[in-house]
Amino acid sequence: HNVGMGGHDYLPVSIGHGWQKGPRNSPTVFNAVFNAAQFWDGRAADLAEQAKGPVQAGVEMSSTPERVVKTLSSMPAYVEKFGQAFPGEDDPVTFNNMAVAIEAYEATLITPDANFDKFLRGDKTALNEQEQGGLALFMDKGCVACHAGVNLGGQAYYPFGLVTKPGADILPTGDKGRFAVTSTASDEYVFRASPLRNIELTAPYFHSGAVWSLEEAVAVMGTAQLGAELNDGEVKSITAFLKTLTGKIPEVRYPELPPSTDDTPKPESMVVPQ
Repeated sequence: HNVGMGGHDYLPVSIGHGWQKGPRNSPTVFNAVFNAAQFWDGRAADLAEQAKGPVQAGVEMSSTPERVVKTLSSMPAYVEKFGQAFPGEDDPVTFNNMAVAIEAYEATLITPDANFDKFLRGDKTALNEQEQGGLALFMDKGCVACHAGVNLGGQAYYPFGLVTKPGADILPTGDKGRFAVTSTASDEYVFRASPLRNIELTAPYFHSGAVWSLEEAVAVMGTAQLGAELNDGEVKSITAFLKTLTGKIPEVRYPELPPSTDDTPKPESMVVPQ
């Protein structure tokens, strides 16, 4: 989640421990606090629960709660900071508190004041004619049915391929989405509607990370979700509107991390790809 690069990693799927590739595209961390749940399948109810997942996933950070606590506890500066952040607790350095701290930080990563926000506040000059036309199409064609709310998405789950299923390059058959969470047949290939704020910064698109062009992604959604073959002009106008959702990126000051000690667990060896 590179906060200097759209809040994601600009890869189809992320690279984790031992150079393993993850199964899905990494969603942006920007505005994630506004989502109803986290991950493409919504398996984490909030940001704190989400923070615990990648830390423990073997394909990502491949750690354990015990190792996290041991690492943090080995650094006096971290122990001091946790004591300040969680006053009154007998042992503030815990795995849960680690997740809460990350949640508190992530909640600051919001991107207000997009041109669309200015337009909603009454500045009719914030969107040009093509962008306003794209907004009208976005509503009239039905995009807004799934991509609504403060984050223009991220609030509910829908089948990918509601009308026409994309090919296996875009919708891999092995990833059944929310079905892995609910074990309900109707949830096969169901995913959380992607939030659209800053969408021009977060290529490649979809949970598979298979599409790099925003215009192509718009066309795919027209066919798959709306059953509409959008013409070139419509695609360009909707894409122009989507680019008005890029907000003010938060200024992030790189932290000075506490030094490790002799008690800090050493990094595990990683297999170098041949």
